[in-house]
Amino acid sequence: MKNGILGAAILTAGLMTVYAADAASVTDNMTLKGNVQTQVTKSINDKDNNFSSGWIRANVGGQYKSDNLDGTIMLRIFAPEFGNKNVTDISTNEDGTVKSTKSAQDKILADLYWANYKWQASDNDQVNLKIGRWKTDWSQSTHYGTYVDKDLTKRGLWMRDYSHNALELGWKHGMNHLNAMLATKDGNANQGYLRVEDDMKFTFPLDVKVAYRGNLIDVIQNTAYLTHRVAAYASFSIIPNLRFYGEYACIYTQDDDLDTEASNYIAPESKYFQPGIYYQPTYVGLELPVSLVPGLNVLLSNLMVEGEYINDRQIMAGSKDVMDDWAWTVALVRNIGHSKLQFSVYSENEVSDVALAFRLTSTIK
Repeated sequence: MKNGILGAAILTAGLMTVYAADAASVTDNMTLKGNVQTQVTKSINDKDNNFSSGWIRANVGGQYKSDNLDGTIMLRIFAPEFGNKNVTDISTNEDGTVKSTKSAQDKILADLYWANYKWQASDNDQVNLKIGRWKTDWSQSTHYGTYVDKDLTKRGLWMRDYSHNALELGWKHGMNHLNAMLATKDGNANQGYLRVEDDMKFTFPLDVKVAYRGNLIDVIQNTAYLTHRVAAYASFSIIPNLRFYGEYACIYTQDDDLDTEASNYIAPESKYFQPGIYYQPTYVGLELPVSLVPGLNVLLSNLMVEGEYINDRQIMAGSKDVMDDWAWTVALVRNIGHSKLQFSVYSENEVSDVALAFRLTSTIK
């Protein structure tokens, strides 16, 4: 009996030691991440409001990194006053009168959550399997780019909400990283798309990315138009902070004869993805070396000038607004400790419509 108790105690102690070692390993590889962001925009044409838009939000979560597994969970938190829809509450009085009241609620979003399994196939090759929800953003612009994912009708400071619920396979060979994802838009995987991206880096200061995205899953169970998006991005640095960069994309919706009244018909991902229409969004940017100008590097960390062209942009606006094919922005960035200040002057629907945007990001961890 005593030997049994002693054996159980030794086994328990061993298990606790293993658990403590694993817990210590997890703790060592975990990193708390968080920041508080404040953003306001002001259109010169908007004379009815102090700011055209504004919000304060918190981003908080954790990141795990090891040799064979990476993972991230991030929450995005807004107060009731910022971007929340009113919630309608229905109540009945004693006399049977129905009363409805509206109240704003806190909004907490599961912004990012993914696990990335990695295997070292050789000294120069690594493969990975990624599952979850994450963002793709390979534009260096403050307002433009990542056309393979972006809604072309949306503009704004650091628009980066290109999220995917997906399964991804990747292969990294040297400085080249190729990945392919299958992403879904519903719980039945009846709507979704294939996205393939190749990230190429070189020994000299050149980065190139190419990507394809097509809603190939949509047509398996549904009547749907196929939209193909192809995009390429390049960035070349002459000297530190003197950099040319830009992107070109081609977006085409096939001109098929479909029954749009069919019970399983689903509309294109964006209203302006009309059959037979090509869009060729393009932007170019120049980052200027503020460090070469005495005194300017005290005020700024980065200074960027950018221009964008999208053919037939008016088609996307319909009859409501007038939209120019051209757009421009001038962006200024200043890093101060764990904080980043971002300010830009940019055009809205028309080149002559001037707007201002400011964001402050304070990193906690």
